[in-house]
Amino acid sequence: MILYNVVNTQMPPIRQQQVSDWVHRVAALHQRRVGDISFIFVDDEEILRVNREYIGHDYYTDHIGFDYSQGSSISGDIYIGVDTVRTNSQKYSRPYPEELHRVIIHGVLHLCGFKDKTPRERARMQKAEDEALAIMNYEF
Repeated sequence: MILYNVVNTQMPPIRQQQVSDWVHRVAALHQRRVGDISFIFVDDEEILRVNREYIGHDYYTDHIGFDYSQGSSISGDIYIGVDTVRTNSQKYSRPYPEELHRVIIHGVLHLCGFKDKTPRERARMQKAEDEALAIMNYEF
């Protein structure tokens, strides 16, 4: 089951059923099935609080994921800092909906086992994000 929640912000402009279907398709491409995933859209102050409390980092970020996956079933809580996503969309000259969907699928790809600590891992992650965005066939 995929759930969508908000804390201190409004629900961003996404089509929840379309996003849920997309997440299932992307997971299947990576030989995973979807268990329980919660997307929690938050403002900058809440993402900073979560980052400080649970990760020990003192900065804003566009997402934080908590992975509860077991075997081939992906599950987790994915916090998305919508204010930072908006800032990054301007910084990278991307439409906000595109950047938002990129961050959503980035979190899902982490649950699928993708990492992004090294340059090689980041390149692999970006390629998987681009492929996932193409699958969605969403007009930004």
